[in-house]
Amino acid sequence: MAGHSHAKNIKRKKEATDKKKSTAFSKISRLIIATVREKGKDPEKNPSLRSVIEKAKEADMPKENIERAIKRGAGEGEEGALSPFLFEAYGPKDLALIIEGYTDNRNRTFSQIKEIIKKNNGKIADPGSVKWLFDQKGIIELDKDNINEDISLKLIEKGVEDIQEKENFIILYTSLNKIEEIKSFLESQKIKINSSLPGWKPKTRIGKNDNYNNIVNELLQNDSVEEVYSNI
Repeated sequence: MAGHSHAKNIKRKKEATDKKKSTAFSKISRLIIATVREKGKDPEKNPSLRSVIEKAKEADMPKENIERAIKRGAGEGEEGALSPFLFEAYGPKDLALIIEGYTDNRNRTFSQIKEIIKKNNGKIADPGSVKWLFDQKGIIELDKDNINEDISLKLIEKGVEDIQEKENFIILYTSLNKIEEIKSFLESQKIKINSSLPGWKPKTRIGKNDNYNNIVNELLQNDSVEEVYSNI
């Protein structure tokens, strides 16, 4: 019985890992498709696509999946079209959320997200009623060990507006038109970029919110959701 139970536990863990990997691949595929549609399928001429492909490789996404997503983005696939979405929401205790992603069925995705928010004692907000609490910025994430004081000063000279330390990584905030310049500088310094994208920075932040992790984790489990920004 013990061996049988152990085998079941291993099977459950494998299924959970496979599901997590499948969700990650689905999200990256949607991001590749959207990036190709916006700026073309040539990574040499589309730095955003190049960055997403690197992200796909780091996630061990198969080469054929990457190529299939690029073809779909270029209109060479048979699947339905994807469109970007941005939903705004409030959670309990002044928690503000901006939820972004890509979907082939906006009404279905909206219903799914609304249900997650409602279940966690929040509510979907009218367009614009949350966005005013945020500024749109270029957001670049790096490993913490890659930054020293000298590099930080040079980044500020290059146009980085804010540098924030998290537990294991650094977040750089810059204006949208400075993202590629900052990335080029980091690459010239042989500094690995974990991610870089336009995003939302809260103008003011609130303290710890017990519901935050539950809401964000559930939202990110939805295949269509790419990013969740908050005022935590």
